[in-house]
Amino acid sequence: MIVVITGASAGVGRATVRAFAREGADIGLIARGVDGLDAARREVEAAGGRALVLPADVASADQIEAAAAQVERELGPIDVWVNNAMVSVFSPVMALQPGEIERVTDVTYLGVVHGTVAALRRMLPRDRGVIVQVGSALAYRGIPLQAAYCAAKHAVQGFTESLRCELLHDGSNVHLTMVNLPAMNTPQFDWVKSRMPRKAQPVPPIYAPEIAADAIVWAASHRRREISVGMTTVAVIWGNKMAAGLGDRYLARFGYDAQQTDEPADPHQPDNLWQPLPGDHGAHGRFGNRTSTISPQTWLNERLPAVALLLAGGAALLWGARRWRDA
Repeated sequence: MIVVITGASAGVGRATVRAFAREGADIGLIARGVDGLDAARREVEAAGGRALVLPADVASADQIEAAAAQVERELGPIDVWVNNAMVSVFSPVMALQPGEIERVTDVTYLGVVHGTVAALRRMLPRDRGVIVQVGSALAYRGIPLQAAYCAAKHAVQGFTESLRCELLHDGSNVHLTMVNLPAMNTPQFDWVKSRMPRKAQPVPPIYAPEIAADAIVWAASHRRREISVGMTTVAVIWGNKMAAGLGDRYLARFGYDAQQTDEPADPHQPDNLWQPLPGDHGAHGRFGNRTSTISPQTWLNERLPAVALLLAGGAALLWGARRWRDA
């Protein structure tokens, strides 16, 4: 299996590299940070696979097209493409600079478009392949202080739905799926550009990146339209459908503090908006003591047909037992 992962050097992308490597995949590794890519390559090779380091900025369609061509020349036909790269800015809307909004959009949204198009150029003629969009609960529910990121994730969701309809219209066997994530314990909160007075944190509850990675690997081999990871993701998406106004007021009151720790922010903290930070940052952030390493909801979600069958069988047995008792 040949897999390409964007944002492969750190966070969820890095955990996904490890998860696919355990499955025996050969992996094309795309990100800006060479140190993290080299470390990811060593992990893939230690698991027995081949890895190709592809330093590239997903905001550039030309760079992503060149990376895809190199993968097919050196590793083989791409089976799975995972669009995961992202950047963000934590800031009130009125303090955002135009260039910051453009940069978040270019990476988090247009990076998905560029990756998807590069994958489709190769998958459509072969009539096979899987594209996994790494989405978010924030693709369905905007929150304060992350307008640029939420808008980009909303755009990814709309783009994906439009493309899915086109693939169905054409009778294509290329599968498109979206994996929506909750708050994750990744390094991004130590390098995200922020104007908040205190240090950034994921909105609790916080999940380990391995939970997301396992769901991405699962989605790559199951023809599910999309999958939501973590009970909070399900609650946010459905809560917004049913009571968006209530969500507005809740987030207006609690959404600011929920995204900040009690520690004052470092005004000189470097960020990765325009350039990657040096070093290998791995998959995990600094919130390990507050992180859940299991998600019963995700486990059940991945087994929905079996769970539904089991529940139906149990209901039938209960109905039969009551009929026998009352006879």
